[in-house]
Amino acid sequence: MCIVKTTTLHFYFDYLSPFAYFAWRRIGTLCEKYELELKAHPVVFGKLLDHWGQLGPAEIAPKRQWVARYCQRYASLNGFNYDPPKFHPFNPLAALRMSLPDVSGSNQFRVIQSLFDAGWTEGEDLGDANNLIAVLRRAEVDCESYVEKIAEPRIKQALITETSSAIEKGVFGIPTIIVKDQLFWGNDQFQHIELLLEGKDPIQNEKLKKIESRARGIDRKIITGIKGSDS
Repeated sequence: MCIVKTTTLHFYFDYLSPFAYFAWRRIGTLCEKYELELKAHPVVFGKLLDHWGQLGPAEIAPKRQWVARYCQRYASLNGFNYDPPKFHPFNPLAALRMSLPDVSGSNQFRVIQSLFDAGWTEGEDLGDANNLIAVLRRAEVDCESYVEKIAEPRIKQALITETSSAIEKGVFGIPTIIVKDQLFWGNDQFQHIELLLEGKDPIQNEKLKKIESRARGIDRKIITGIKGSDS
């Protein structure tokens, strides 16, 4: 019997984020449990930051240190090895383009899994296209055409389009999951997602409208020209 999956879960990610990897490790189980169709959307995290006027975790020295400690603890608690990419931050464009369906086709999820695992559990360099191909070959992914494909203007535009579309949907951080028109940010949102999928979401729309309509009491003065302390 063929099960028709009528609900789609959209997963927005960039390989720069360990939190995206942590969420990816759980996405498959969630989709299987609730019979969800998974659509994975590679997006450029840096463009999200630019659009919303934010700094990334790696651009704030104390936050970068905190993330390193959090990730080691998280991996230990969840029983997997944590060995982050050889360089971080790195240029994720090649990896993201290889993860587009227009490049990887039916192998998209295998490509994403292989690159995430290599980067965040094996310390591989995810910013080098040749190394990405080596990783995918070891995973027995037919990737011989990938380097040529990711240089094509249409593929570059496809990643731009994915990122722009994410921004239009209100995606401001990585990872983001959108399901049933609700946006969830972070790798710690799975319990909230399950409440929604089970019809137990505690959000009260009228109360939420009142909360969101409350006036701002003060606005922070934005000082231009300040960069992250470790940039």
